[in-house]
Amino acid sequence: MVKIKPFCGIRPPQEYAAEVASRPYDVLNSAEAKAEATERSLLHIIKPEIDFDPIADEHSEEVYQKAMENFRLWKERGWLKQDEKEHYYIYAQTMNGRTQYGIAMCCHFEDYLSGAIKKHELTRTDKEEDRMIHVRNQKANIEPVFFTYPDNDEINAIVEKVVAANEPDYDFVAEDGFGHHLWVVRDDATNKRITELFADIPALYVADGHHRTAAAARVGQECMANNPAHNGEEEYCYFLAVTFPASQLRIIDYNRVVRDLNGLSEEELLAALESSFEVECKGEEIYTPAALHNFAMYLGGKWYSLTAKEGTYDDNDPIGVLDVTVLSNLVLDKILGITDLRTSKRIDFVGGIRGLGALQQRVDSGEMKVAFALYPVSMQQLIDRADSGNIMPPKTTWFEPKLRSGVVIHSFE
Repeated sequence: MVKIKPFCGIRPPQEYAAEVASRPYDVLNSAEAKAEATERSLLHIIKPEIDFDPIADEHSEEVYQKAMENFRLWKERGWLKQDEKEHYYIYAQTMNGRTQYGIAMCCHFEDYLSGAIKKHELTRTDKEEDRMIHVRNQKANIEPVFFTYPDNDEINAIVEKVVAANEPDYDFVAEDGFGHHLWVVRDDATNKRITELFADIPALYVADGHHRTAAAARVGQECMANNPAHNGEEEYCYFLAVTFPASQLRIIDYNRVVRDLNGLSEEELLAALESSFEVECKGEEIYTPAALHNFAMYLGGKWYSLTAKEGTYDDNDPIGVLDVTVLSNLVLDKILGITDLRTSKRIDFVGGIRGLGALQQRVDSGEMKVAFALYPVSMQQLIDRADSGNIMPPKTTWFEPKLRSGVVIHSFE
């Protein structure tokens, strides 16, 4: 069972919402952020290295201090204001005509430590440390993490009722064409009922934001250790998440490009693949994987269909059923000699939002030798994997649209 609470959100006035809200810190590099940031953009707070000329080292002390200075200035200038009462917030996103509705809430760090908030990816210590410094310095969760939960009919009905009965507090379309909508849940009884209902939800699942979740939990532990009177209800025990019902989310493909063929010729690679796959040349037109255990490969100006043969995967195993596991075991490791996806410099990852043409372009440019496209992981596979206590390989899931940072912020100062 999970413990959540409403909070006094810090958020932009309606007239500034579209400008303040930004893409997350980890989906664009510093140069892209500098080019994208307008005067009031939250990018000045979550990627403050862009305020230096030339762009500063994002891990330098002066950059961490700049983040604190900018957060203070945004509040002083009225670009961010704190609500006077605790609320939940309905945050909806629209992509390609489909809208998904989440609840912005505060989750308890002890649920992450106990496993009631379940993860499906490993984290890197250096990235955790970076996010910890920001959270610790700001005494705030500037960016939300992205959670999902098993569907609950009464929660769905509450969300529908709030949305139907009220005009959104924010309603804007970002530069990427995705819509973002926010409703403040102002009714006290409704807020209370949401808390009660989530107390019966068996688990929350990290969809996106593993490093931010781990960092928030570690800051919570630090604060607890430094407070002899700690009782578990302090604001620092809680961190910001937007949590969606699992049925509304869609995972898109997360693909791989490889720099070399591990000493093989193209013909030798094709021959090696035939031991584990049915290999079919599809010609020059882009081929999209048609089903689980079917892969697309781009090599030497041509697309191929690779269908894993019976016996090379285990659909009864939450690990063995995943196509990222099949590809890693049968191709990347066995044939191409890439044993550690987290550290190898020979492989790169491309989110499906960029389209399969992006894979073809990187191979045609000569930067990469071969590309592999995968059938998307399902939400049920993610949940089964997390429930089993196992970890997915790196770069398995890509959720779109991303949450906008700065729509609402949680402070524990």
